[in-house]
Amino acid sequence: MTGCASTPRLAESTQQSLPRQTLLEDVPFHGQRDYQCGPASLAMVLNAAGVPVTVDTLIPQVFLPGREGSVQPEMLGTVRRQGRIPFRIDGTLDALLTEIDAGHPVVVMQNLSLPAWPVWHYAVAIGFDRDEKTLTLHSGMEPERLESFKRFDATWARSDRWAFIALPPGELPATGDGRDALDAIADFERAQGARAALPAWEALVARHPDLAMGHFALGNARHAAGDAAGALEAFADAVRADPELAVAWLNLGLLQRDQGSPGEARAALERAAALPGPWQEQAREVLADLTRRTG
Repeated sequence: MTGCASTPRLAESTQQSLPRQTLLEDVPFHGQRDYQCGPASLAMVLNAAGVPVTVDTLIPQVFLPGREGSVQPEMLGTVRRQGRIPFRIDGTLDALLTEIDAGHPVVVMQNLSLPAWPVWHYAVAIGFDRDEKTLTLHSGMEPERLESFKRFDATWARSDRWAFIALPPGELPATGDGRDALDAIADFERAQGARAALPAWEALVARHPDLAMGHFALGNARHAAGDAAGALEAFADAVRADPELAVAWLNLGLLQRDQGSPGEARAALERAAALPGPWQEQAREVLADLTRRTG
């Protein structure tokens, strides 16, 4: 099967931006015993992200004996429980090498056998050599294993090129347009709470100021953390980025009402009430109540 595969080509922009070779020498290695490549891979990337967790601690969290291995939701959920955000990355060699060059070890999922009889395996990509066309992996019981781009891509493709990085809140992937990061941070917030997610939302809107839902999520997190002034600012930024974002107008109006600014609240609620969608009825009800109370 791998003999028929071709070596993936990097985009011209990637070739111009990346060095010829990179190796993340500080990523620790943990040998991956039978069926425990998932916990071992997690320990490696979490240790690299500043979490001093052991493989043995992670095994009961992600290893499913009936499956003889770990499945993706448990892998991502365990990263969140350890206080780090798992960001899925695009399944391209360009994204993979760019993240490595940014200092982010990447957990990759491979199928080392045929598609019909899969042998699933997790490894950690820590380096590359563009001249030799090789990837460096902590894999199995072998640290810094060299694997050709061609062979790696063939086995990675059989997992639909599944890969992720684990970062502390406040750090973002080097790749992506911010929308996937928004979902990843939202999942982290559900697991760890608004205060823990605040640095991530702040970083997201700083890098992607035009992402209205990022400002909206930041406003909600600030409000949940007791920062009303900061929430007002974020909701205002959200509607500037997208004047059609009804839920942001609604939250802005509600908060302005609660902060004793009925005139500003009415203006925001009128905008929300004029926009069709699931928030329109609530906006109209709140606006009618505000009108009854303030005239």
